[in-house]
Amino acid sequence: MIRCVAIDDEPIAISILQEHCKRYGEIELKSFTSPILGMAYIQETHPDIVFLDIEMNSHNGLVMAKDLPDDICLIFTTAYANYALDGFNVDAVDFLHKPIFYPRFEKAIGKAKKYLQLSNVSPQKSISLKVGHKNIVVALTDIILIEAMDNYVKIYRKDLPTVVSQITMKDLESKLPSDTFVRIHRSFIVSTQYIEKFSNRTIYLNYYKHPVPVGRKYITIYNDIYHRFE
Repeated sequence: MIRCVAIDDEPIAISILQEHCKRYGEIELKSFTSPILGMAYIQETHPDIVFLDIEMNSHNGLVMAKDLPDDICLIFTTAYANYALDGFNVDAVDFLHKPIFYPRFEKAIGKAKKYLQLSNVSPQKSISLKVGHKNIVVALTDIILIEAMDNYVKIYRKDLPTVVSQITMKDLESKLPSDTFVRIHRSFIVSTQYIEKFSNRTIYLNYYKHPVPVGRKYITIYNDIYHRFE
């Protein structure tokens, strides 16, 4: 899943980007009409791609871009063609002129994905989760086990407090790298890097004291993991 943030003080422009992202798939978009809130969210969650409008009422995107983390993929959006050269002077991957049509958007995402691969940002290292009224970033390497709790999940971490997030198990599973995080039960996802041993269709994890049962419908997955560790 590609994590994106859009900052634009025009709600119509935001709506167009939302529709394009939905059509493209594999994109998780968080949108802001407030530049201040958008930049704060970027600093907190470190997304893969930022769509940034240049000429907003209270802020200039070219100035804001200088405060972005160096490894974030930046795509400028604007209604003014004369900003193009300035955009590339601040290392923008692409420059989209409004109104943004889907074929041009798709091309920009293609450029961004190549950039992410070349800069080794594409391997997912963390995930942003809603906890209470705010979003927090959880490092994937800290996650031992995820337990379902109705429309919430409980995330057990190594040497860190447990996190309870407002997300369904299905939605969270879709955001995690499948080579590391494996669902072995209706209620459990385990991190393969913490597996200690297998016994009678049960998995034991380091830094977690309870055995984790394997659901009947997940036996094939369990066997695959077991043979991987042989």
